[in-house]
Amino acid sequence: MLQPYFQTKKIEAGCDEAGRGCLAGPVVAAAVILPKDYYHEELNDSKQLTEKQRCSIKKDIIKDAIAWGVGVASPGEIDDINILNASYLAMHRAIEQLKLRPELLLIDGNRFKPFNEIPHECIIKGDGKYFSIAAASVLAKTYRDDLMRQLAIEFPEYGWETNVGYPTVAHREGLKAHGTTPHHRMSFQLLPTQLELF
Repeated sequence: MLQPYFQTKKIEAGCDEAGRGCLAGPVVAAAVILPKDYYHEELNDSKQLTEKQRCSIKKDIIKDAIAWGVGVASPGEIDDINILNASYLAMHRAIEQLKLRPELLLIDGNRFKPFNEIPHECIIKGDGKYFSIAAASVLAKTYRDDLMRQLAIEFPEYGWETNVGYPTVAHREGLKAHGTTPHHRMSFQLLPTQLELF
């Protein structure tokens, strides 16, 4: 069962990201401050939820949260500074969007780049342990999925409406047939051999 807080007397923001393993599109992060006594019957790690559940829960999070923010790091930024640093950058941008300054950041994962001298705790699989991190995972995932579906309208050859940029067979077949787009991460191994891209 998810916990409502890590420390009872601090304003906590849960932080998580989506899209680190994709071949295309940005990495997106979210930060969420929930009420201390927050409880949601269905809220969980976004990967454990159906798309329909995520969309419904997203509305609840936006309605119930004290503050929330979403941050994006572009494919170009990912190529320039690498995916790990781009994930930190997206998290920093999400935290900047919060209308209330948190006193503690709960970060999903085992590493983080400190931000604005706000104390942080890295929590492995935190999106399955704390409501605020789970809420951030849902916002990041739904925001990114919506963005990739919009991009799929302009670039229909890669199956982004369903794979949202992850390395599926359909995505890689699209790369073989049509090459790359401005939204592909050129620093990633897009195909098992890169020769087809040149």
